[in-house]
Amino acid sequence: MQVLRDAVLVGITFYLAYLIRFSFPDVFPFEAVSPDREAIAVAVMLMIVWPAVGWMAGLYVSRRTHSVAAEFFDVSRTSLMSFLLLVTLAYFTRDERFSRGILLLWAVLAVLVLGMARVAARVVLRTARARGYNLRHVVIVGTGELARRVTRLIRLQPGLGMRAVGIVVPNADKVKPKFGNLPILGKVADLASILKTQQVDQVLVALPIDKLASLKEIMTILSKEPVDVRIIPDFYQYMTLCGSVEEFAGLPIINLQATPLVGWNLITKRSFDVVVASLALLVAAPVVAFCAMLIKLSSPGPVFYVQERVGMDGHNFSMIKLRTMRVDAEHAGAQMTAPDDPRRTKFGSLLRKLSIDELPQLLNVLRGDMSLVGPRPERPMFVETFSRDIPRYALRHKIKAGMTGLAQVNGLRGNTSIAKRIELDLYYIENWSVTLDLKILFRTVFGGFLSPNAY
Repeated sequence: MQVLRDAVLVGITFYLAYLIRFSFPDVFPFEAVSPDREAIAVAVMLMIVWPAVGWMAGLYVSRRTHSVAAEFFDVSRTSLMSFLLLVTLAYFTRDERFSRGILLLWAVLAVLVLGMARVAARVVLRTARARGYNLRHVVIVGTGELARRVTRLIRLQPGLGMRAVGIVVPNADKVKPKFGNLPILGKVADLASILKTQQVDQVLVALPIDKLASLKEIMTILSKEPVDVRIIPDFYQYMTLCGSVEEFAGLPIINLQATPLVGWNLITKRSFDVVVASLALLVAAPVVAFCAMLIKLSSPGPVFYVQERVGMDGHNFSMIKLRTMRVDAEHAGAQMTAPDDPRRTKFGSLLRKLSIDELPQLLNVLRGDMSLVGPRPERPMFVETFSRDIPRYALRHKIKAGMTGLAQVNGLRGNTSIAKRIELDLYYIENWSVTLDLKILFRTVFGGFLSPNAY
């Protein structure tokens, strides 16, 4: 039914694209005219190609646990692949029946129409499943917190159409009558007989790590039974940053720690940094020059202060600032700044209050040491202490340090909670986008420079 529905919708969308193309020739001045008979031939080809590509993309297997976004993505990918196949065929055959304009319009319409049709079908099916129709009866093999999470998710999402029959526990566990609201049906050794006496469509294996030794016995038993088997790994409790599942040469790989800033994301962020930092430096140069002159006149010593900081992947770099403290400020060793710090010069207090001393770091951004937005870099001796005392602190070094960051625009500067800063830094890394960078920069320019904790 799904194949037939999609084939019909592909034909309808091609017909709509054909009508639009030839009803508005001034709006769509594509070269190539397809007579009706040839257009029908192309439509039939698409009605065969699209479902075939969709079948290879996995569109016709059970997708009740997939998200709407994943559905739209797969429909878009299938439509794009079908479009490219026919355009490639047209190029090599020089067949004038293939109007590129019509095919392009069709690809856009196909994504919208077939995507909406699948979403509508999903809504109807989820409503029916929530009312007790089209259910999959599930047995959960496992114990502990992971099994509890699985049973809770099944209970809270009736639209998935999954009904938990009961729990099977590892052989070493004591058999109790109940596991939450579900009956305990027996141990792993009883699994074959349980499947014969219960109506079971699917087995979910949710073993904690210390019980994984039972997996071999479980799969030996289930390999002889006509049920679907899915394993929910207990590794998710160890996912600390941008965890995901991907494929490596046919093998499933679980990423426990990763960074989102790879590939095009990395190129996008770096390009954004270079363009915005270059423009900002043009604006800031007169301000920095004027402040440099006042620093030279108001206190002895250099204008700029170069300090070693820890950046991406734990590598040290030299961060540039306008000098705001006396030359001998660190004769007793490195210290965190504090309110009314006596080491500051009079003009340095004003520079820090307005955060103008940070402007030379635009050079660090252009040089590639830093980014405009990211976790603020710390000095090596502080990093060593924080990494030892604060969980997940080192993960903030998965991306470049920033001139400003999510923690800073939320007032976490100076002598404020390090743990809260780390929480916001990691949130930024996991949810990075250009839009988020723009929001943080906007809040920095309009308010972030005047933080009461800037001292």
